[in-house]
Amino acid sequence: MRRWLPRGLWMGLLHGGVQVGTDAVAVHSPGAGSPIRYIALGLVVVAGLLWGALDAWRGLDGRGMVWFFAALVAGPVAGLVGVLGKSALVDQTGVEALGAALTGGAAFTALLVLATAAIGLGLGNALPQPGGSAR
Repeated sequence: MRRWLPRGLWMGLLHGGVQVGTDAVAVHSPGAGSPIRYIALGLVVVAGLLWGALDAWRGLDGRGMVWFFAALVAGPVAGLVGVLGKSALVDQTGVEALGAALTGGAAFTALLVLATAAIGLGLGNALPQPGGSAR
């Protein structure tokens, strides 16, 4: 399996799940929606940073392109999971929301995943290699 596929799927599922969770909290408890949204977005950022840093620290070949393709996969996956989750669990969102989720929402998710992974890759490159020698 290509290395970018699991990264893209898991980051897309994470971000889509976070979208559904924050919307469910906002519907059931309107006052708690804003802080939860920032905490949930922070969870996605931390996941991208840590996974990117781990890939750089382990010396994954072609890690920049791996995360580029992973971000391209994560965007539409998050949009699809978000719309499906909201329609089933939150407010019966319909098919009309799919267009926006697969364009603007997917672009935001792809940029979020790519930017956090890139920062993580930079941080991971600064760490000493597992063998003990620094790059």
